[in-house]
Amino acid sequence: MPTALITGASRGLGRALATGLASRGWRMVLDARGADDLLAVADELGDAVIPVPGDVTDAAHRRALADTTAAAGGLDLLVHNASTLGASPRPRLDDTSDEVLRNTFDVNAVAPVLLTQLVPFRRDATILAVTSDAAVEPYAGWGPYGASKAALEHLFAIYAAERPDLRVLVVDPGDLRTQMQQDAFPGEDISDRTAPEDVVPALLWLIEGEQTSGRYRASDVTVEVAG
Repeated sequence: MPTALITGASRGLGRALATGLASRGWRMVLDARGADDLLAVADELGDAVIPVPGDVTDAAHRRALADTTAAAGGLDLLVHNASTLGASPRPRLDDTSDEVLRNTFDVNAVAPVLLTQLVPFRRDATILAVTSDAAVEPYAGWGPYGASKAALEHLFAIYAAERPDLRVLVVDPGDLRTQMQQDAFPGEDISDRTAPEDVVPALLWLIEGEQTSGRYRASDVTVEVAG
């Protein structure tokens, strides 16, 4: 039975991907800050799911995740999905506080590296780091988030160079109909955004395929899946 660890798995893309992997027979360790929501996901997906609530910026929580995955025999897949927008409404850089700037980088870039250092991997394991177009486009109001995702991308490109035993996929899922997207555009109608479940086939295609380490956009992969 392949084993995955997914951070930020209580809602949105993390929950949708966990559901997709569960349908394919994966065993999963799931992380999220919201304990009640995470336990609800675990109840829904059954005995193959081990919920470990906590904050990825907390060292003790990261160690608990590593210990849990070690007890499960190691990982075939590590998904860095936990993320923070930083602040809502989104401030200009001149108005961004020290706390928001540091926390955004801690959650989106620093914690994924520190967690990767700890978890045990099985042979030919895959890392999937969820990124954003804000990592490569300088959108006004997206400074801390975009810069932290750019840092995430570069850090895991380096992981791919330093760890040839791992396959490292950095994936931009596009604009999704999630709470984070709603927080980014408070009061706006985001019903035109893609549902998280709709990009899961693209992610599964990448996870279960033979694509090499690199950056991918779910919209491009969807074309491959459809073809």
